[in-house]
Amino acid sequence: MAENLDLFELNKFFILGRPIVSIFHNAQNMYSIVRVKIQETNLQYEDKEIIVVGYFPPLQMDEQYRFTGLLRQHPKYGVQFQIETFTKEVPATEQGIIHYLSSDLFVGIGKKTAETIVEKLGANALRLILEDPNVLDSVPRLSAEKKEVIHRTIEQNLGLERVMIQLNEWGFGPQLGMKIYQTYRTDAIELLTENPYRLIEDVEGVGFVRADELGAKLGITGNHPDRIKAAILHILNAAALSEGHVFLDAEQVLPLVKDMLEQSQREEIPFEAISKACIELREESKICGEETRLYLPSLYFSEVGIASKIVSLIERNKKAEHFSRDEIRKAIGETEDLLHVTYAETQANAIEQALNSAAMILTGGPGTGKTTVVRGIVEVYAKLHGLSLNPKEYAQKEEPFPIILCAPTGRAAKRLSESTELPAMTIHRLLGFTGQEKEEETEREVTGKLIIVDEMSMVDTWLAHQLLKALHEEVQVVFVGDQDQLPPVGPGQVLKDLLASHQIPTVELTEVYRQAEGSTIIELAHQIKRGTIPNDLSVKTSDRSFIKASSDQVASVVTQVVKSAVAKGQEIRNIQVLAPMYKGPAGIDNLNKMIQELINPNDTGTRKELVFGDVTYRIKDKVLQLVNQPESNVFNGDMGEVISIIKAKETIEKQDLLVVSFDGIEVTYQRSDLNQLTLAYCCSIHKSQGSEFQTVIMPVVRGYSKMLRRNLLYTGITRAKNFLILCGEPEVLADGLQRTDDLQRFTSLRARLNPMDIAEEITEKEAVSVEIVEEPIKDVKLTVETEPLIHPMIGMDGVSPYDFLDD
Repeated sequence: MAENLDLFELNKFFILGRPIVSIFHNAQNMYSIVRVKIQETNLQYEDKEIIVVGYFPPLQMDEQYRFTGLLRQHPKYGVQFQIETFTKEVPATEQGIIHYLSSDLFVGIGKKTAETIVEKLGANALRLILEDPNVLDSVPRLSAEKKEVIHRTIEQNLGLERVMIQLNEWGFGPQLGMKIYQTYRTDAIELLTENPYRLIEDVEGVGFVRADELGAKLGITGNHPDRIKAAILHILNAAALSEGHVFLDAEQVLPLVKDMLEQSQREEIPFEAISKACIELREESKICGEETRLYLPSLYFSEVGIASKIVSLIERNKKAEHFSRDEIRKAIGETEDLLHVTYAETQANAIEQALNSAAMILTGGPGTGKTTVVRGIVEVYAKLHGLSLNPKEYAQKEEPFPIILCAPTGRAAKRLSESTELPAMTIHRLLGFTGQEKEEETEREVTGKLIIVDEMSMVDTWLAHQLLKALHEEVQVVFVGDQDQLPPVGPGQVLKDLLASHQIPTVELTEVYRQAEGSTIIELAHQIKRGTIPNDLSVKTSDRSFIKASSDQVASVVTQVVKSAVAKGQEIRNIQVLAPMYKGPAGIDNLNKMIQELINPNDTGTRKELVFGDVTYRIKDKVLQLVNQPESNVFNGDMGEVISIIKAKETIEKQDLLVVSFDGIEVTYQRSDLNQLTLAYCCSIHKSQGSEFQTVIMPVVRGYSKMLRRNLLYTGITRAKNFLILCGEPEVLADGLQRTDDLQRFTSLRARLNPMDIAEEITEKEAVSVEIVEEPIKDVKLTVETEPLIHPMIGMDGVSPYDFLDD
């Protein structure tokens, strides 16, 4: 045994051996564990067998393989050989090749045929066939079927190793290399040699920098068109995913592309070359252009689709048969008696507007009665249309429930269901998404007569389009949301743009009603909403307080507050710590670890644990779902509790399992799925949107300063239902409240709905949130072939913007 296994030089060691037992294989990412009988090695290793681990496909038992890599000491499973490359040993002599080709691997190929092949192609027969199957045309009396069998079998057995070795030489590790192979199979080398930048679009985990490094190795440098096109797409993608922009103006894109390309290779890139690449991308339908605005196609067509649907709803508003005021007011009165509520005039107007509109927006801050109005809309709609609100009646008749309530997250949908006492679901579930759709088109129809979309401020451009295009022609839609909250995590700001367009009837609730009286949390939220900085930020009230602490002290203060709340009988699932950043002593990661050790420790060291990266999971841990998993009815932002940990030795599959309960929905995670989870004692304010907690603890320290803005703080504060504990530095909170959201998002939805606003809405560039190079564009005219901004055709029945697009 080597004395220091972890310091062995990578790729210095090899093992030649035969697999004898497959212990584990993950078909998705190809991670495998195999016991190998050693035939030859240069390791100081005395045993005759060894465990080989790494990313590779199922190996054929008793075939000979050569593995290279390093020896490592696993803390639990002992000595293992971690591979970097592997190759199947193939015969090197003509006689060996004849024996190989006539083996059971090659169905229908006998010894005589094998001898003929070797006689014609020689000792390099296998390599020649793998590189060019047409060489088999020179072998006499060989049918097309047999040629196919020979090439396919050699490719299956030797092609992978060839690709993996080349990818390793290009700098791709085995895990990423296997993902690349799964994408391109044996064509990987040829395809990537032709255009390495295709990796960015095709393989998750490969960005522009990595692809550009490969491009440099392959001689694709400087102002090569493929390199420039990849940089343009990278800039547009980054702007959409990181900053929420639906488009960027060419005046922003060109300098950004130029700067990025020149920084990586120190070679000047002319603006003309970038402009030409934009034109070619437009011709290839990889970007869309309007005037000087550049869009990713999925966002462009989503925005156009939203505008088209909204215009059709606006037209229906003009033609809809309205219920009389007396009919609606009578039904409202009956609803008040049923629900034991009294609607204020503004609330009653909101119900009336919703009943007589094809589309309507209900907006307002916390405590203004949005949920009470939503319940009223549902009840009055049912009365006026003679509908039952008992879902069981429709289920018995196998008819769809006529009123659909939905929200972008599971927790928001649950709150909506609780407030209305009716079924509610996520938008993803409503649309039947499986999690595989991403940006491809979907063809679904939502059959309800009235649809209410809550937390609309969280709905991004792509999801809004998918929802709206699924609605049938006669549906009535009510959008509910608070535009002062954070914008969606994804690109766009649909609710804000719809409100700004003034094209959809809107009722804003501003008065705080009886159910919120006495809440200083609600009062604080409305002061923030109005842009007022309260003088009593640090004054203790019945439901909120401010604990002063420095950055170094705040983590300790947070844990003490949590400890005190639990001691007073609050359940940890009803206590939520919110922070804007992940790193640092007051960051989400550190706070999660500290609270876990306080609430759910492993003092005795005897409790089951499952370690994944930097996170340790234990039974009863509070966890957060990070991605949508529609097939399990669990969605990004849902919180659950770990209820079981099953160790690999306890399962037939020999793999660790973690079971989480999300309000009764149990989901089982394999180790490879654990990147979908994280601890949830503390989470980001973004992740808390759509949720409400009995107690919110929110640290505010100087280290957060660059993140703190009014809408972020407003969103965090309004998550608290009963108690709000702020801790940190009051002056930092005050400074953050004075900063409005200067991270303006570039969208053109408002302009599509309001053509007269185009100059005001789209040409404002001073607030752009991407870094713009100061160097001006001299003597360069962007000649991208663009289409004019497609405006909705109000008054043109049956005509949509799609009718004016190229096929």
